Amino acid sequence: MQTILSANLPPSRFVPRPIPARSGVGLKAQHVGDILETAADIGFFEVHAENYMGAGGLPHAQLRAIRERYPLSVHGVGMSIGGEGRIDPQHLARFKAVVDHYQPGLVSEHLAWSTHDDVFYNDLLPLPYTGATLARIVDHVGQVQEAIGRQILIENPSTYVTFAESTWSEVDFMTEIARRSGCGLLLDVNNVFVSAANHGYGARDYVAAYPLDRVQEIHLGGHAKDADDAGRPLLIDAHDREVADDVWALYRLVLARTGPLPTLIEWDNDVPAWPMLAAEAERADRLIGRNRPPVHVGLAGVALVAQ
Repeated sequence: MQTILSANLPPSRFVPRPIPARSGVGLKAQHVGDILETAADIGFFEVHAENYMGAGGLPHAQLRAIRERYPLSVHGVGMSIGGEGRIDPQHLARFKAVVDHYQPGLVSEHLAWSTHDDVFYNDLLPLPYTGATLARIVDHVGQVQEAIGRQILIENPSTYVTFAESTWSEVDFMTEIARRSGCGLLLDVNNVFVSAANHGYGARDYVAAYPLDRVQEIHLGGHAKDADDAGRPLLIDAHDREVADDVWALYRLVLARTGPLPTLIEWDNDVPAWPMLAAEAERADRLIGRNRPPVHVGLAGVALVAQ
């Protein structure tokens, strides 16, 4: 795939548009007609950069129509931020072209690796949390931010194994990445829940320790229940169903501490019809609304926000 993509996109006609503190959804081609015809009440859309690294065609025509009406977030899944090798300069150039053309409100990537030499994997693979890994990631984040001329957000992973050589907790590791590189964070609440269940720690404890002041976007998605080879319960970050009630509860806890934040509903497999996906976004919007500061009218008729 990497060899057929092009960074040649026409000059941008878009101006930067911030992401509101509302719910959004991942844009799927089969939903574009419904979205445009109904003028869907959605805060923003998010796309994977790798799906738009070609020079033109229907995907870009659809995305431009969406971008003319809605704010956009660009999420990368192939940069291999945690990979041992250098950041692929061709991939980075194509990534930059997408960001430059669509002028998204937020840009993000995963804490993972997906390359080895000239081999590209379709999975987001886990990392040991060591000092050497941390230094490499901070360097890679710096390269990406310098290339695109803006801050990126790094997303916490869902994990199924841990590494004996890890010397950092995941929370401390994410905190230090942000501190050293100046990046922001994308908190995937479902990933927190999945990893906590798989490794036997408390999801609420994770959230309590997390640097929520660095979080600029939240992800929510559905997970599947499975079992490992020993028959122990195992959760899979499947993105193929509704958000679980326990994840909604954890999300409410996060919002109570952060206040309203842009929140994406991820549904990438077994994608439902538009009304069902929109309903999940509406549920997130209701919770975001409950965490807005109360507004009162002062004696002179001026709206005052309660502190």
